[in-house]
Amino acid sequence: MGQPQQPIAAEKQILSLGRFLQKLREEDNVDVLIATAISYLQEQFSYQLIWIALYDRLNHVLLGKGGLSTDKDISFLQQRLVLNPGDLLEQVVIEQRPLGVADLRAEHRAPEWHELADKNHIQGTIILPIRHQDRCLGIVLLGSERWGYLLTGEARARLLIVMGELGALLYRHEINSQQQPTKYSSAEPLLKLLENVRELSNLDQKLAAVVTATHQFVFPSRTAVYWFERQGRYFWCRMSNQLVNMGRDSQAQASAPGITVQELSEFYYALAVNQIVWIGESRSSLNSNFTAKLLQRLKVRSLLAAPIICQKDLLGFIAVEANKPRIWTDADKNFVQGAAGLISLVAPIESVETTITQIQADAQLTNQVAQAVYGEHNINETLHSCATKVLERLAATRFLLLQFHPDQNYYQIFYQSQPYNRRPLNFALNPLTEIDTQLLQRTTEAIEIENLDTDLRFFHWRSLFLGSSINSFLVCNCTQGKVPTTLLIVTHEAHHSSTTPEKELLWAVSQQIGVMMRQWEMQSSHGEQQKILRASQQCLHNLTQIRTGEGHLERTALKEIASILGCPLALLLTWSPGQHQVTIVPGVMAHHRFEINMDASISVQTEVLIHWALARDGHVTFNVDDLPLETKRWLSFSGIGQIFVMALRTHIHDESTGVVLMATDYECQWSQQSLSSTETLIRQLAWFRRQTHITQLLDSTTVELQQLNWYKHRRLEELQRTTALLISQIHDVGIPHTELAKTRHQLLLRQLDQTTNSLTGLLKLEKWQLHMSWETMPISSLLKRSLEKIENFLKPKKLWIGVHGLGQEVDEPESLRSGDDSKHISNLGYQNSIAIAGDIIKIELVIHELLVAACQRSHRGGRIDIWCRRLDERTLDLSITDNGVIESQLLTELNQTIPKDILAPSTLNQPPGLHLHICQNIMQQMRGELHFYQLPDHRVVSRLLLLLAEN
Repeated sequence: MGQPQQPIAAEKQILSLGRFLQKLREEDNVDVLIATAISYLQEQFSYQLIWIALYDRLNHVLLGKGGLSTDKDISFLQQRLVLNPGDLLEQVVIEQRPLGVADLRAEHRAPEWHELADKNHIQGTIILPIRHQDRCLGIVLLGSERWGYLLTGEARARLLIVMGELGALLYRHEINSQQQPTKYSSAEPLLKLLENVRELSNLDQKLAAVVTATHQFVFPSRTAVYWFERQGRYFWCRMSNQLVNMGRDSQAQASAPGITVQELSEFYYALAVNQIVWIGESRSSLNSNFTAKLLQRLKVRSLLAAPIICQKDLLGFIAVEANKPRIWTDADKNFVQGAAGLISLVAPIESVETTITQIQADAQLTNQVAQAVYGEHNINETLHSCATKVLERLAATRFLLLQFHPDQNYYQIFYQSQPYNRRPLNFALNPLTEIDTQLLQRTTEAIEIENLDTDLRFFHWRSLFLGSSINSFLVCNCTQGKVPTTLLIVTHEAHHSSTTPEKELLWAVSQQIGVMMRQWEMQSSHGEQQKILRASQQCLHNLTQIRTGEGHLERTALKEIASILGCPLALLLTWSPGQHQVTIVPGVMAHHRFEINMDASISVQTEVLIHWALARDGHVTFNVDDLPLETKRWLSFSGIGQIFVMALRTHIHDESTGVVLMATDYECQWSQQSLSSTETLIRQLAWFRRQTHITQLLDSTTVELQQLNWYKHRRLEELQRTTALLISQIHDVGIPHTELAKTRHQLLLRQLDQTTNSLTGLLKLEKWQLHMSWETMPISSLLKRSLEKIENFLKPKKLWIGVHGLGQEVDEPESLRSGDDSKHISNLGYQNSIAIAGDIIKIELVIHELLVAACQRSHRGGRIDIWCRRLDERTLDLSITDNGVIESQLLTELNQTIPKDILAPSTLNQPPGLHLHICQNIMQQMRGELHFYQLPDHRVVSRLLLLLAEN
């Protein structure tokens, strides 16, 4: 019986695998290893696409080493693939596990394989990692025309054995390569080059020697040194092995290639951070887009460039160029990098004298700025001197000092300097982004924006700067380590690259300016605080002077409040509770441009300014352009830019009776400190006005009640006296039996009835306030009735009373009445009697009060005179003189015009001063006057001016 076919086939596969593994172990060359692996995979597995790539851990890329494809063009299998997050190949490298794809043409995580998969009709694909000891060394990609990616168990086992052995061999080869010394070192040629350069004196000769040595070592198609021109931001070929000793203006330079930063910015920025740039066969340290553009610009296929750096500044670069694709070795890179470093050492020697001179000039400039900052000069003069020197030193166009205003949330140009043929900038700058703010806060040097079109930093300022022909600038935070509130910016109209000494100079100047600005801010803040303090003290002092009269309190307070904000216009829109029309109280109108229509009809319900103020528990500021047309009719805005309004009230729920309005021009900026102080003073004004109104109301009520109490008391005394007299007379008459007695009894009853009616009128008409009637009476009758009522005051002191000026001169015994001789009272007769007008009862009570006061202060046996004199057609002067003693303080307080202090002790708080003061108030209400004074002979005068009755 013959052997089955299956074991024979399996035995062949095992033997083939053994031979393959043996061949791998005997090979030292990596390329041969990979070629052997590709041959075995092609022979043992039916895949139409095979690709093997090695993994470069440092650059995180896959380097294609070849493979198998039905397509004749296999250059794609030699490609260099950069691994990006989310890619299918990166997943295999990171996870180090096989991965299958059902259809490679539709796999969105491997877009670079779509074109090749479409050409070769590749669908099912398996990707396996080449790994050893948890280290990924490469991958193997196997693609089939069939859909799906499953492998049988036996085939899968053989494939994993191949991957494991290949990984072990590649790992061993890598370790051996690291342990073996470099076959060809660049150290010896560099040392020899250093000896040659040391003997040369001219920089161009040294550059030529470096170019020659580099070209001989690397042996490219061309070797050149490119120099960086900062003003135009371009590289020009200063030295080349083909065109030796080239000058910037030489004819050879015109034909040599040059590179502008704007053309290839990524190449420039790589060199600026001291990175070597290399472009070889299917490999590059730059992005593929820039790689192609750079090779096309230089008309080469391979490039190796090393930057020439001196004091952090890019002076240029040395480049070796090849017309064919080339893989640059580590020795090539080391030599070119060493040559560039050698140039960076010898380059400054050429301009050492110029550098020393410039350093001395920079130090002198810094000292001058420091002296100006710490001197007693005006801040604008200091900044002007500083800006002139800085612009000249940096060959810049504009010098800008920005200051941040947190209230308005923008940067304002505090100071700027520019040539005479450039207009000043008149815009504010938006606040910085959080990233830019942190950048300025952390930095310790000037930040340079070489090309505003391509740099994303300070993006919020791009449109404004580009619109002002600013294409590059240097910016410094004047408050190092703190939030950038003050910024120094120096701008250029062209793309510009500054040197490190220039940046260091500007940084030193910015810190000096920062000190000056902080000092100026403290002085300004101190000055503003002093201004606010003075205005507040004066305003509060004026507010306490509540006896200054109607409207004067508001005008003086508004003047001081407006001085805090520097407003040339301040006024008060006021109204009484329940009133619908506004009264304008002007406070400050310091400029003719601010015009107010004082006679305008302003409604409390419809005026927008009032509604805006009442809606807020604080102030409101806005632009004059926001005002409606109705407001502009009474508020002229020809010179007004900003408006401040605030309601006068002590609490948001209290009734408001006014709105403070202040205005200024567009350029004025109010600080938060000034606004807060203004709010406080306006609330104080509201509180004082409220307290004043309440005090006036209570004062008025107290005066009315005092007058009413005095008046009722005196009337009741009179009525009580009259009633008692009538009742006594009725008792004396007894029961009438005769006609004469009946007549006398009826007369007394009528008088008693009149007295009762008078009491009824008093209770009804003058219940809570005085009622002023208008009557006429001869002054003789009024005096006669008044003299009869004081009989009980005259007799105890034996006082004499004389009446003068009523039409006859009465001799001594007849014109004088003694307190004990009442027979003359009824016999007093007057010719040509004068009639007065007013409330006769109240006038009679006032005269009675004056006579009682004269009697009370007179000495025993003293004399009281009553003088009547017509002053004009409408006024009668009735003066009462006595020889009594009166307090000087009482006389002073009875004649003072300023309202008395309610809380202060006063002689007017109790009789007789209280009663005399009430009499003064009552006479004022009847359009009369009452004055008290003392004659030189010490007689006391109570002068009463009464209205005469019309004929």
